Order: sequence, then structure tokens, then C-alpha cells
Amino acid sequence: MEFLLEPFEYEFFRRGLLAALMVGASGGLIGVYVVLRGMSYVGHGLSHAAIGGAVLGFALNLNFYAGACTIGLLAALAIDRITKNNKIKLDAAIGIVTTAMFALGVAIVSKLRNFRQNFEAALFGNILGITEQDLVVIGLVTTLTLITMFFLYRALLFSTFDSEAAHIFGIRTESVQLLFLFLLTLFVIASLNVAGVTMVAATLIAPAMTARMLTDSFSKMIIYSALIGSVTGMTGMYLSYIFNVASGATIVLFGALLFSLSLFAKPLRNCQKGTE
Repeated sequence: MEFLLEPFEYEFFRRGLLAALMVGASGGLIGVYVVLRGMSYVGHGLSHAAIGGAVLGFALNLNFYAGACTIGLLAALAIDRITKNNKIKLDAAIGIVTTAMFALGVAIVSKLRNFRQNFEAALFGNILGITEQDLVVIGLVTTLTLITMFFLYRALLFSTFDSEAAHIFGIRTESVQLLFLFLLTLFVIASLNVAGVTMVAATLIAPAMTARMLTDSFSKMIIYSALIGSVTGMTGMYLSYIFNVASGATIVLFGALLFSLSLFAKPLRNCQKGTE
């Protein structure tokens, strides 16, 4: 029993656990809209753009979040502008814009031969190295996510399922889409040190898809996804310490396990419905 409780004695573990809880909950909430809007690729793309921004920020003597936020938000704005006329699809715009900004970071690194910054934590996740500054950033983004989702629930719901009806009810779908992209960008940047660039998209998609397998109700899907994201983050964090494995990989693998279990649960749920 002492072995199981040992991690909780360390402050860095408690910080990491809190970070995993907040990232999991906010990722679960945002992920529902990401999945239903067909934007599953956007989290992966924005994380790469953010890394390009972080490299640019360090080259200009700025901190990680300043550079990543600036370029990440510019990427979200560029994607929104490019897809406005509906001639260029969202996935194509994401591929062009985000890879170009990631390439900018690679070009800077190759140009500055004495570049010494280590981006291993941002690439693969290092939740056990979460600092007080990281916790503040994650906390602010989580709070902003909860407030936005609460007050824009109706607008996001209408614009996600029926944009024409949303226009009729006076909802400015373009503004809602842009605000959602900005919120998604902030989440991606805040969660980089938890999940890492290569796996941050999974923290958005896995909880939402697992929730989708468990219910057909939109409101329940949001609640389930937030809960599943929280449990996935905290359990993955705990297992990463126990097995001494990268936090991002462990969180994603545990999320994939829950999704696999939900695939088996869905037929059982359908059978139960059929017998009622």
C-alpha cells in the first residue's frame, strides 16, 4: 500500500496530477466540438505551429508561451481567413498553415547553429517537470474554457449542427468559429508540456470519441467526455510515474484503452435498447 501512495508524497507529482486533471477536463470539453465539427486534425496541426512559434520566441529572447501563443493564434486566424470562402477545405488550410509555421521553426534552428534550447518536454510531454508557471497557464486556460463553454453553449450547439438555423436565430457563426479556434489554440499550447506535440491531438479526440460510444445525447456526451478526460489524465499521470514512462505516451495509451473498451460496450448498449 505504501508503494501505491508513495508518488503523492512528492510536490512535483501533485503538481503534475493537478495539471493532468485540468488538461483532461478542458480537453474533454473542447474535444466534443472538435470531433463533431470534423476538426480532428486541427489539434495536431496547431501543436506543430506552436512549436515553430516557441522556437521563434526563444530566438527573440521571449519565453515559451509568448512565442507559441503569438504564432499559434496567428495560425488559427490564418486558417479561419483561408477557409472563409469555402473554396479551400479546413484540412487543407491546416496542412498548409501549420506545417509552414513549423518549418519556420526548423529553419531558425538550422540557421542558428548554436541554438541550445531543449524542446524534448514539448515534443513528448514531461508532466513531472510541470512548474508553477505551467500550472497558472493551464489553470487560466481551463477556467476560460469552462466559462466560454457555459455562456456559448447554445451558440456552439447551433453552429456545430445547423449553421443555417444559427444564422436565423441571430448567432454570428463566423465569430463563434474564430473564438472556438482561439480557445482550441490556447488549450493546445497549455497542454504541450503534459502530452507533447506528437500526442496532444489524442487528448482532444479520445475522450470525446469514447463518450460518443457511450451515449447519443449531446449534453451527456459533454459531461462524459470531461469526466473521461479527467480520469484519463490522472490515471495516465499515475501510471507514467509507476512505470517510469513518458507522461504523454501513458496518458494517450490509457485513453486508447478506454476507447477500445467503449467499442465493446456500444453493441451491448444497443442490444439493451433493442430489448426495451
